[in-house]
Amino acid sequence: MGQYPFRRLQADLAKLISSLPAESRLPSEPELARRMGVSRATLREAMRAFEGQGMIRRRQGVGTFVVAKVPVLDSGLEVLESIETLAQRIGLAVNMGELQVEQVAADQEDATALNVPVGAFLTRVARVIYTENRPIAYLVDTLQADILPTADIETGFNGSVLDLLLQHGNPKLVQSRTDIRAIGASQEVARALQIQRDDVLLHFVAYLYSNEGRVADYSFSYFLPGYFRFHVVRKVG
Repeated sequence: MGQYPFRRLQADLAKLISSLPAESRLPSEPELARRMGVSRATLREAMRAFEGQGMIRRRQGVGTFVVAKVPVLDSGLEVLESIETLAQRIGLAVNMGELQVEQVAADQEDATALNVPVGAFLTRVARVIYTENRPIAYLVDTLQADILPTADIETGFNGSVLDLLLQHGNPKLVQSRTDIRAIGASQEVARALQIQRDDVLLHFVAYLYSNEGRVADYSFSYFLPGYFRFHVVRKVG
């Protein structure tokens, strides 16, 4: 399919999506592809753009649904803040979904990231963040067990490891280094976010440092692009 027909397909899909009320279910992929006169692969490629914008939500094995517009979480990357803090600033209600807390033994990747021996005890916290019953982020933090024992997050945890560490005040956190890229969702992440495997996500890999130069937290964050906008303010020179 050439560039113009593909743009026309996107325009036709945008018109269809905007004409339907929130929570409406779109026709199945085979039916919609037939109606639009394109292959399912081409249709799927176009649909991913709308999912990234937060206009539709595909639930594996269920169907594709139109979603209501929600405020975008807009943040500069110069200051590290939790999703909960960003949401509170714009009056958006977010809540934590499924929470998994476990003690694990460091594998080679964990050991390298946290500068600990292979086999060292670590605390791993994985959870999904929701707004209006829609998952928008999947977060996984790994920390040395002495920094965050599993007992510390059994009650009263709101989803933000950063906020919990700041509340504790020890260790003192001073800096974060974050690698940012766009990736296709793995099967595990797709299941957590109720999207299709290989759908595009914003992926943050972050190292949170204490004032002693120790990596206090090694984390993976997966964001649905339609609900987040990140920017950087830089000096010229």
